[in-house]
Amino acid sequence: MSAINEQTILNCLDQVIDEKSGKSVVALGLIAGLVIKEGNVGFALEINPKDAGEMELLRKKCEDAVFNLPGVKSASVVLTAEQAAPEAAPSAPPRQPQQKQAPQQPAQKPEVPGVAAIVAVASGKGGVGKSTCAVNLALGLSALGLKVGMLDADVYGPSLPRMLGLKGKPDSKDGKKLIPMEKWGLKVMSMGFLVEEDTPMIWRGPMIMSALQQMVFDVDWGELDVLVVDMPPGTGDAQLTLAQRVPLAGAVIVSTPQDIALIDARKGLNMFRKVDVPVFGIIENMSYFLCPSCGERSDIFGHGGAHETANELGVDFLGEVPLHMDIRKTSDAGTPITATEPDSPHAKIYRDLAAKVQGKIEESLSSSSGPKIVIE
Repeated sequence: MSAINEQTILNCLDQVIDEKSGKSVVALGLIAGLVIKEGNVGFALEINPKDAGEMELLRKKCEDAVFNLPGVKSASVVLTAEQAAPEAAPSAPPRQPQQKQAPQQPAQKPEVPGVAAIVAVASGKGGVGKSTCAVNLALGLSALGLKVGMLDADVYGPSLPRMLGLKGKPDSKDGKKLIPMEKWGLKVMSMGFLVEEDTPMIWRGPMIMSALQQMVFDVDWGELDVLVVDMPPGTGDAQLTLAQRVPLAGAVIVSTPQDIALIDARKGLNMFRKVDVPVFGIIENMSYFLCPSCGERSDIFGHGGAHETANELGVDFLGEVPLHMDIRKTSDAGTPITATEPDSPHAKIYRDLAAKVQGKIEESLSSSSGPKIVIE
């Protein structure tokens, strides 16, 4: 197998020509964040934000060129658009802030073929049961008659394969687009299908960004009403990549009632607001505990904190999910409760949450479709 190094990659990319300028991507200085690890290559093309749509073809040319090199196992290329500050205008300095706000990020996000709406399920921190909520929310949407897919965006700690009882690796018909795995009526893609469960992902930002974009745009999702994205916890590179470069219809924030979780939930919510992604509302997970023996209710982590936070921040409170052994057991076993025990009270809770999210999706899609003409 041929040795792959930085110079080999750059020599290859020097043959990829930007038709608009007639120069190579290397000569134009577009290559950034080149990472090579065990035959896996990732890098970014730094472009002007206004050129994002037309540069997608150039991104694909670079990816194909590198992938065809001997010794390359995978190639991941992502577009990154850093907005340059406008030049100073001495005669009208007050107008500068308006110029900086000129790019409209949502218009630059490419659509995902066949996917009507994408919803992110997020949390400010780990350990709040976000993935459990995401899985059962997706199954709740499916129970409402929608065609639903799931993307496990937690590259460092993918959990959907275990929670959905899925094993194996996805196929590809053409060597370019992956076919998602299927279980419980959901189409699913996760980094957990591509690496062993106990294998750590030692990747830096550009590789994570590239992998996430590939798992969104280079997957044959077919026709979906909703793609539910199980976001990684926090507000780092992975979260910003999805929030800024994927056409999200909205986001659902999951938190437990205690103050420390709610502080981080606020951060996650504010991140989506800053990148103009609608926040559908907050779910309070592990809201209370009902003793299976005596039926006594205990507010182990407090109660109502997420509801109060939602009111303070001006977003909807979608509902509360109890801390219960059945939810935990079915999640660990890969037999989610909304699919395997659809008549249980907990499955009903998730279906009710799903109905509220469906309503929010419809509102979001209708509001983005432009003005309506009313004939009186």
